[in-house]
Amino acid sequence: MKDSTTKKFLPLIIAISIVLGIIIGNFYSKQYTGSPSGIVGGSSNKLNTLLRVIDDQYVDTVNINNLVEKAMPQVLAGLDPHSVYIPAKDLEDVNSELEGSFSGIGVQFTIQQDTVHINSVIPGGPSEKVGIMAGDRIIKVNDSLFVGKSLNNDKVMKTLKGPKGTEVKISIKRQTETDLLDFIIERGDIPTNTIEAAYMITNDFGYIQISKFGRTTHFELLNAIAKLSYKNCKGLIIDLRENTGGYMEAAIRMVNEFLPEGQLIVYAQGKHYALDRHFANGGGNCQDLPLVVLIDEVSASASEIFAGAIQDNDRGTIVGRRSFGKGLVQQPIQFSDGSAIRLTIARYYTPSGRCIQRPYEIGKEEQYELDWVMRYEHGEYFNKDSIKLDETQKYETAGGRTVYGGGGIMPDIFVPQDTLGVTSYLIEVSKKGLLLQYSFLYTDNNRQKLMKYENGESLLAYLKSQHVLEQFLAFADKKGVKRRNILIHKSQDLLERYLYGNIIYNMLGREEHIRFINKADETVQKALEVLKNGEAFPTIPQTNPNQSES
Repeated sequence: MKDSTTKKFLPLIIAISIVLGIIIGNFYSKQYTGSPSGIVGGSSNKLNTLLRVIDDQYVDTVNINNLVEKAMPQVLAGLDPHSVYIPAKDLEDVNSELEGSFSGIGVQFTIQQDTVHINSVIPGGPSEKVGIMAGDRIIKVNDSLFVGKSLNNDKVMKTLKGPKGTEVKISIKRQTETDLLDFIIERGDIPTNTIEAAYMITNDFGYIQISKFGRTTHFELLNAIAKLSYKNCKGLIIDLRENTGGYMEAAIRMVNEFLPEGQLIVYAQGKHYALDRHFANGGGNCQDLPLVVLIDEVSASASEIFAGAIQDNDRGTIVGRRSFGKGLVQQPIQFSDGSAIRLTIARYYTPSGRCIQRPYEIGKEEQYELDWVMRYEHGEYFNKDSIKLDETQKYETAGGRTVYGGGGIMPDIFVPQDTLGVTSYLIEVSKKGLLLQYSFLYTDNNRQKLMKYENGESLLAYLKSQHVLEQFLAFADKKGVKRRNILIHKSQDLLERYLYGNIIYNMLGREEHIRFINKADETVQKALEVLKNGEAFPTIPQTNPNQSES
């Protein structure tokens, strides 16, 4: 009888036991997140487990999403200096620098005296179409006051940019008008050119300045080369100074224009990244064109791929100062919330086998970022002998020239940073922003007169007759920087160069400004000397004909 009763209630007993087991399990799960001893799971699950524990048990309410946003950069910082987290709100701005365009109203601006001043209007852009002019001041946006000390570049960009086809209303103060002028502007695609200048610097030689390696840079380069070829260009300077890099693929396609078929451009390899070599395909249009590449301490990443490939293949001459030293390859990985990371997945190597990445230590990111300060203090910018080359990192170019790894590309011809004319007076007016302020003020007050000059040379001739420097000195004096005639005399050429250059930029744009600056740029002039002397192709060491092999 007992056995039959037991059998009758056995399913019920089992069911009750299971339910009790689940209840007890959930209790301990909430109390100890996985085990009654309070020990969390393995290291791969620690982060998720920690967040669940905080969400379930922390004394106060916590925004877990905010916690994750703060934790992500810290996790990546433990890997290397270039693996980074990009919040969703910043991703579009970060990508637009390299993607070739963004959506906005099509103006270049500066903030002067707590007001947005429009420096120039992009030809064919949305603002030009409705009648916005250089010199206009933005006073209101969408009927709300848009002036004051809270203004900064980031706020202005986020306000004026927006999805293509959306509208923004801006109210403008124009010097020739008493009342504010209202404009409704439909945002459109604004091109972001990465080639800042492309022109014939002499009758025989061309010059191209590249600011980034973006999605459209190779196409821009082809257009620039075609324009210079039409003018019978016999040699080329490519300026990569202050170019912090960009897309590795863009650099590879661009180097391909200069190398014969089969020559190695770059290779990359990592723990989970198979050896990946890139060779020239022989389709380049400039395989025989004399070439000089300019680099400096800011040139990095894709710039170093380009310069390293040219140097290691003995294809051209590198002029300037040692480059930054970034030889890590980043893979962008996007999350569903719109944020992303750029994760280092490989190291790249120049054709000779050099890894250009300079050494770094985890936890010393600030020291890594401020390496340029240490270079400055060691005198590297001013004296080639101050550069300590790692003798254990010797490599050979295709022709047998010695080159060095261990951090950056060392140029074939070193040009020190120019300090002639730098005085405490020049440093003070520069730090206070007075040169920029006065240049804009002069441009604004004389815009109608300056508009009749169509190129930098004619505008410069006019400016030289207007005693601009003397007017600036009076302006600086009113701003609290007293005249110091001996120092001013020493810095006269630099002061005038900055003032004239800024005014030319304000009126005629970036390329005319670069043309003007290059006339007194020692690195550019050294590159021209190399081209004029027919020395762009490096001299290959000759082997001893009497030496025999055994």
